[in-house]
Amino acid sequence: MSKTIIGSQEWVSLPELEIPTIKVRVDSGAKTSALHAVNIQPFQRNNETWVTFDVYPIQHNGKKVIHCEAVVIDKRVIKSSTGNRENRYIIKTTLNINDTTWDIEVSLTNRDSMGYRMLLGREAMMGRLIVDPESSFIFGDLSDEDVNKRYKANVQNQGGLKIGLLASNPNLYSNRRIIEAGERMGHEVEFFNIRQCYMKLDAETPEIHYRGGKILNDLDAIIPRIRPSMTYYGCSLARHFESIHIACLNKAEAIRQSRDKLFSLQLLLKNGVSIPTTGFANSPLDTNDLIKMVGGSPLIIKLLEGTQGKGVVLAETKKAAESVINAFKSLNAYILVQEFIKEANGKDIRCFVIDGKVVAAMQREAPPGEFRANMHLGGTASLIKLTSAEKKIAVKATKAMGLDVAGVDIIRSSKGPLLLEVNSSPGLEGIETATDIDIAGLMIKSIEKKLNWKAKK
Repeated sequence: MSKTIIGSQEWVSLPELEIPTIKVRVDSGAKTSALHAVNIQPFQRNNETWVTFDVYPIQHNGKKVIHCEAVVIDKRVIKSSTGNRENRYIIKTTLNINDTTWDIEVSLTNRDSMGYRMLLGREAMMGRLIVDPESSFIFGDLSDEDVNKRYKANVQNQGGLKIGLLASNPNLYSNRRIIEAGERMGHEVEFFNIRQCYMKLDAETPEIHYRGGKILNDLDAIIPRIRPSMTYYGCSLARHFESIHIACLNKAEAIRQSRDKLFSLQLLLKNGVSIPTTGFANSPLDTNDLIKMVGGSPLIIKLLEGTQGKGVVLAETKKAAESVINAFKSLNAYILVQEFIKEANGKDIRCFVIDGKVVAAMQREAPPGEFRANMHLGGTASLIKLTSAEKKIAVKATKAMGLDVAGVDIIRSSKGPLLLEVNSSPGLEGIETATDIDIAGLMIKSIEKKLNWKAKK
């Protein structure tokens, strides 16, 4: 057999591990090839030892990850280039270089500190390859765009879902985490700016277009994360996606009614969910009775259109309450007046609910001098153990709104847990940081469940 000349670094693929391309350092001084692998876990299958492991095949890229499994053929002590000795699992897999494929042995190890995710040793090259140390990428170098195309094609070949993230800012932590989680789990996730989407309403060929005329009708699902100022248009888009049978993680109608503070409270009460005593009126002449209705001062005054703690005032005296209420009403602003739960002591609980189950919870404490509605100004968050009553009220509220995913805010009172608000686009940063739970991944799993999707083995 004639031998093939290769350079000191090349792009190869590992077909059995479904790694479409990976840059290798060719090292004839190393006996055994090595592959960067993390989360290595052995298990038994048909009386054989196997391992599952994750490969991040592109250096300095935490988004692209391939979940792998392979039978273990050996476990050896291997000395690294730095002189460290490590007991490694050895697997056998296929290597493809320049359209030629053969089996090689590979050791699994964490190569994060190395410049290459894979090292090609002399055992894999014997009888087939000759190294020209002065050359690199004899079979062609790949640009970042080429690498991305190969991985996108690989996702599609694996039957990954095409998911659209419908939002306004691609740089927000929550949006970045959702994209990262989706890609990590084998799907193609693309960000679409709500403002740059537009609709074709037609009985025969309804369509949703994106800037430049790109048609989005081939998406499998969308995740709408609609900022309050874009509620009307964002819900209109989500409704159109639904009409062309694209799955939505939170439907338009559920988002719309959760954004209507008064209607959402009425809906919650109708479904037996307890809330702080709340008043609503439209005449300044009713101010005194309105204050008395909720137990007097101190009390909380909320702008009906306010969001995330904005437009929320704690009135500590009756006189302060009258001034604020009348000031808001002079602006023709609708308001809610709500009893102040003193025993909450500036704290509330954020529950994250997905598919009718509380998957995470944290306690938030307002900054000094503020109160619980002003958590957007800072404050602290910590783990908390929920009572069964608190879990029940969070799930019940989410179901009442018809939401698949929700952030549910509750407070503890002498009357038991009371619901404050249900958020249809809850942020992920605080709850993921406080609980160390992969909320973004659970959201992607919810879509998989909705579409009965299973990863190709």
